[in-house]
Amino acid sequence: MTGRFLTLEGIEGAGKTTQMETLVAALEAAGHRVCATREPGGTGLGERLRGLLLDPDLPQMIPEAELLLMFAARAQHLAEVIRPALDAGQWVVSDRFTDASFAYQGGGRGLGDTRVAAVEDWVQGDLRPDLVILLDIDPTTGLERAVQRGRRDRIEREAMDFFERARAAYRRRANAEPQRYLMVDASADAATVGQRMLDGLRSRGLLEAST
Repeated sequence: MTGRFLTLEGIEGAGKTTQMETLVAALEAAGHRVCATREPGGTGLGERLRGLLLDPDLPQMIPEAELLLMFAARAQHLAEVIRPALDAGQWVVSDRFTDASFAYQGGGRGLGDTRVAAVEDWVQGDLRPDLVILLDIDPTTGLERAVQRGRRDRIEREAMDFFERARAAYRRRANAEPQRYLMVDASADAATVGQRMLDGLRSRGLLEAST
């Protein structure tokens, strides 16, 4: 039995953490065994790298270093968590995965898709998420929500145009492969967004009870 791999994506303030809980609960209610994880993070090494990547007091990091650190965490995450869970028949739900690198480093930092894709192929082989749930929100609204959470991390302190480029990169990828992406308008309240997400999953047959 092979598990399914679902990822949640979106810029800051899109509500990924809340919708992650909603998604995991719905999958478990349908009888699936679920491994919930996050990026960067998910492993001991990954969480240490997450601390570096999000540290607002860290000196300037060049985009190439940021990209490679993200994939270092991802390589460990794949080996230690994601692949073993899928091989065991679990459904893996990750708060962010490689689409975030295409959006943030490829789009936001201006590295472009080619370099991100080269590292993606090296680290992941042919493994890609079965479905990417993109919580789409205007950067102004998203950052207003993020500010309300308190002290902003290194990424959250970026300028508005950074997040506009990241959002545009996300949307390009979703529009290019609509069969593999579920784009959800995340501008409403959490309950409404959650319902939209679950309705989209049902329409794709992903919330049917396991047998």
